[in-house]
Amino acid sequence: MASQESDENWTVDAAARPDGIGAAAAPKRSTSESQYLYRRAKQIIPGGTQLLSKRPEMFAPDQWPAYYASAHGCEIVDLDGNIYLDMSIMGIGSCLLGYADTEVTEAVVRRVYNGSMCTLNSPDEVALAEQLIELHPWADSVRFARAGGEAMAVAVRIARAATGRDTIAFCGYHGWHDWYLAANLVPTDDRDPLAGHLLPGLSPAGVPSQLAGTALPFAYNKLEDLAAIVRRQGRGLAAVVMEPTRSVDPEPGFLEGVRELCDGCGAILVVDEITAGWRFGLGGVHLRYGLQPDVAVFGKALANGHPMAAILGRGRVMQAAQQSFISSTYWTDGVGPAAALATIQRLRRTDAPSHLHAIGMLWRNGVQQLAGLHKLPLRITGHPAISSLSFDHADGAALQTLLTVRMLEHGILAGAAFYPSLAHESRHVEAYLAAAESIFAELADAIRAGDATRRIGGPVKHTGFGRLN
Repeated sequence: MASQESDENWTVDAAARPDGIGAAAAPKRSTSESQYLYRRAKQIIPGGTQLLSKRPEMFAPDQWPAYYASAHGCEIVDLDGNIYLDMSIMGIGSCLLGYADTEVTEAVVRRVYNGSMCTLNSPDEVALAEQLIELHPWADSVRFARAGGEAMAVAVRIARAATGRDTIAFCGYHGWHDWYLAANLVPTDDRDPLAGHLLPGLSPAGVPSQLAGTALPFAYNKLEDLAAIVRRQGRGLAAVVMEPTRSVDPEPGFLEGVRELCDGCGAILVVDEITAGWRFGLGGVHLRYGLQPDVAVFGKALANGHPMAAILGRGRVMQAAQQSFISSTYWTDGVGPAAALATIQRLRRTDAPSHLHAIGMLWRNGVQQLAGLHKLPLRITGHPAISSLSFDHADGAALQTLLTVRMLEHGILAGAAFYPSLAHESRHVEAYLAAAESIFAELADAIRAGDATRRIGGPVKHTGFGRLN
């Protein structure tokens, strides 16, 4: 493995780096170790990685450093010894406190040292359940899992068991399981209720065709869409599944209307807080909006990078978990609850939402100012704590790839989104903007010349999947 001292393609004077990690312009770095390993991975691991959002092809094929050696705060060292500032998605939004937060790590190490798995149960899961119920006065019971997608599958199973019904209405993205991907199955009747709602990039291959029509999408802030589903399904609707927010705030009356529709037809209201949770307030964004769901699901940042997910809800609904078989060995490991307890304790003492908002706004304002200066067709959407960046241009994907490639040369990981963490400081945003000043000028020049693809030095990034909101 190359080190930053021995790699002749990577020479930056540390004193010249305002953020301490390579923000100054530098010769193109070697990522040979990562590229070699990723080529090998694609031969033996279908897709190369376990998560679509982590594939290098989603950022800059053949140039994005696929693997890390260490990660602390918001800094990452790759296999070749290159040091990067992460101004992208911070572990797909899982590391809200920053990488390897000291307090969380100490709690995890103590649990591992004392045994993370045995025949008996960890008492931490009871303590964690109590803390989650304290934070959510509307809830009475909690079940645990270790990943967001499986936790959503648990929530849907519980809702179906509690109601004795099959059909789910949803908006937004909620994972990879059959119940959700069934939305992309072609219905057998003449009328296609999914017209305009298909989720591009999410193939239902392998999902039983008999599930067609069991997952019906509606658009966020379009209460009439959900009302139409309720009218058609009547008492056959088991649950309404949605994020309280993703890109925009709910319009006045929207969430209240969703709650009313659920109450009227007896459907369970399930809110997905896997991405939004904790970024907008301790306990989740639904509390800020005054929404009282029947079930809420948390994951990702709940344990700051350690596998942990929680499904909490009203007792009458959650007891249905006993009517179905919902059980898994590693849902009982001790690391997840220990990490989650330490994370919540840290969040109780820190105003993380205000910090995330401030850092997110600093980044957004700076990027928009530079984009205006260079007349770039750049769009920033979402909340400051979960921002997305795109180009309104025919060569948008190429422009985004070129931005990523040039940022890598400055020691910065950057893509189509920025998830601030508690570890990010204003100096990190300043480092990004300092690099962006010359990069945006080149992007503008590439648009005028029509040669963005040629400048990349490799393939254009792949597109992901489309969301409903």
